[in-house]
Amino acid sequence: MKIDANDRKILELLTKNGRMSYVDIAKELGLSRVAIRERINQLMKEGVIEKFSVVINSDKIGKKVSAFFEVDCEPTSLVSVAEELADNPKVASCYQMTGPSTLHMHVLVNDFEELENFINEELYSLEGITRVESHILLRRFKSRTGLKL
Repeated sequence: MKIDANDRKILELLTKNGRMSYVDIAKELGLSRVAIRERINQLMKEGVIEKFSVVINSDKIGKKVSAFFEVDCEPTSLVSVAEELADNPKVASCYQMTGPSTLHMHVLVNDFEELENFINEELYSLEGITRVESHILLRRFKSRTGLKL
């Protein structure tokens, strides 16, 4: 799919406010509401827009501790470990990274006691993990809400 300047502007506006109406987008771009709806539907059909979602401030709902993990696995265990971690409600995201069968994981928990329990009882108990490195988030400067086009 070829993305033109109007599509880029639509994506930029939706990145800032995913609830922006077709009418408001149309006013910004000088196009009709119907044209905007068709463009957005096409962007969705082509997979450019994967989904619309809400970004929740984890701190406001009691998830005060945000930690990032590098988890090295035995190559034969990587997928099973990743699937197990992905099913855990404390795991916000889990990605396979380059390197020695490494997973990168983001965990959100209420407090340090819950983080310690997660590490000791839920992470270390998984078979196939060879190394775990963790980093506690101190301050967020930017979070991905879309791509600069």
